[in-house]
Amino acid sequence: MSTITAISTAPGIGGIAVIRVSGKDAVKYCNSIFVPKRKTFSLLLQEPNTASFGSVVNPKNETIDEVLVTVFRTPHSFTGEDIVEISCHGSAYVQQQILQLLLQQGCALAKPGEFTQRAFLNGKMDLSQAEAVADLIASTSAASHRMALNQMRGGFSNELLKLRTQLLNFVSLVELELDFNEEDVEFADRTQLKSLATTIERLILKLSDSFRVGNALKN
Repeated sequence: MSTITAISTAPGIGGIAVIRVSGKDAVKYCNSIFVPKRKTFSLLLQEPNTASFGSVVNPKNETIDEVLVTVFRTPHSFTGEDIVEISCHGSAYVQQQILQLLLQQGCALAKPGEFTQRAFLNGKMDLSQAEAVADLIASTSAASHRMALNQMRGGFSNELLKLRTQLLNFVSLVELELDFNEEDVEFADRTQLKSLATTIERLILKLSDSFRVGNALKN
């Protein structure tokens, strides 16, 4: 996959803006436009999960801004790839200049949601967790924030996993009974089957109700 970049903070002017770069060449591309405060330093040798102070310069060796650059290495990053985050001043001009320099180095402009999509494709989160990222960003109340955060941490995924386990258990008991039915051998306890079916039904109803409540909170 190509190395992608985008401005990760909200559009407009602010104190700080963050430009994210993700992909196998993320560190290399950022190193090409970054001049560290320590002249002998290189982003290529920077320790994972650490930040370095320096400047972003253009091909004319003109300083665009003084920045803080944070490096995350695969697989311990949001997307599961190498990630570099450039924290610069929130000038719209500065943001666009840095973005253009990265595109000139070989980065592709990230599509909406592509960082989260890569996290999903690289196994950093499942589909329900990926969807929760958008819900967390859009949350406008304590309730919607709490719900999205719980889902992003795997709360909903864990409920589905429990349901899947119980369904597989139920199916295996029924199939075993069907296989030996003609031999008058009884493997499944009818009370156990009924109890399991009731438990599964309750869990499905709980998930169904939570979906309606979740929609009400979001919308």
